[in-house]
Amino acid sequence: MTGPIALIDCNNYYVSCERAFDSSLIGVPVIVLSNNDGCAVARSAEAKALGIKMGEPVHLLRDKIRAHGIRVLSSNYTLYGDMQRRVVAACDAFARDFEIYSIDETFLDLTGFENRDLVAHANAMRAQVRQWTTIPTCVGIGNTKTLAKLGNAAAKKNPMFDGVADLRDDAVRKWVMDRFPVEDVWGVGGSTARKLLALGVTNAGALRDMPMKQARAVGTVVLERLVGELRGVPSDAVETIVPQRKGMAVTRSFGTPASDFNTLFGALSQYAMRAGEKLRAHGLVAGRLTAFFHTNRHKPDRPQYAGSRTVTLHPMTSDSLELIAAAKRGATSAWREGYAYTKAGVILDELVSAQLRPRTLFEGDTAKRDRLMGAIDEINGRFGKFAAVPASQGFRREWKMRSEMKSPAWTTMISDVPTVSAR
Repeated sequence: MTGPIALIDCNNYYVSCERAFDSSLIGVPVIVLSNNDGCAVARSAEAKALGIKMGEPVHLLRDKIRAHGIRVLSSNYTLYGDMQRRVVAACDAFARDFEIYSIDETFLDLTGFENRDLVAHANAMRAQVRQWTTIPTCVGIGNTKTLAKLGNAAAKKNPMFDGVADLRDDAVRKWVMDRFPVEDVWGVGGSTARKLLALGVTNAGALRDMPMKQARAVGTVVLERLVGELRGVPSDAVETIVPQRKGMAVTRSFGTPASDFNTLFGALSQYAMRAGEKLRAHGLVAGRLTAFFHTNRHKPDRPQYAGSRTVTLHPMTSDSLELIAAAKRGATSAWREGYAYTKAGVILDELVSAQLRPRTLFEGDTAKRDRLMGAIDEINGRFGKFAAVPASQGFRREWKMRSEMKSPAWTTMISDVPTVSAR
């Protein structure tokens, strides 16, 4: 039997991270843009009030930006990732275990804290996160992850909860569930929502009361488990052991289209280098690498081409230089002249633990290369991710993403650490 589960969610996370270091952003409309400064992926409450929608292209917002003085920023993922670490650290003393669900959401196992006033407990946690990071949060509490997620949504949307909704209370849980649209329930996809609405299941309460066999018929065992979770029966506990990954990818859109092979391969070299770093960080090796690239699909009037090739890695490896060589073989085979490529990437699959990888008959001693990879990782970790790079990547990086309004790396680059002076 597991204890209560909480979900703490950072409000307007990207914007809140930016405001932590730039007080001029407080109280004014702010949007943060996606890769290549394309679309709004985070909006302050003030920006939402102006009708700016999630994913809205920035070029359609120019007039509104000028009219309302909206502050526009490029995504600063290094900052957001580091702030996530600080948020989790602030929560550590308030839970037995935790599971990071996304960059701004974390599930907390409250086993052992059941006899406390959990609303007061959650508010103390929120206060500590606010003190350590300045980031505002909301908390939902329930006996399952789905109920905690539901409570979090209620805490965020309804001022009556004042930032914390505890759905362990029968009356509160019924009140929330009877008013929560079924299409917004965590785990209900678009096609499943349409089937449920056609059956008259319009809210979370009606979904909770759905017969289990009918739920399985409508949405397979996934929906059946979801109905169980809405009834307070957990389908799993907080995952303290991260499941092994089956694949990973490093892909980016280009700030400037790449029309020659060397420029494109420079980008692929960086992505393969980063992919190797991720493999080593997880103690994995890969058995296959796919290199791909394509033109801008949103401009059908331009010549279009998409190329990809898969290369078997034999022996399996996490060596970035081996991955770069494999990416070059794949890219060379798929390359076509005469096109302007706007996105590329590498995909790794057939991942296994480095300790369990199958050995090959003529495999040489990899100790020297392992030390080299370790040294490169340490250098880039200490001095910045482009401190040590392969020559094939180049240094000009004409293909790098547009990020013209990016804030400093306030917490991870010594040169960007803010300074304070007293007068």
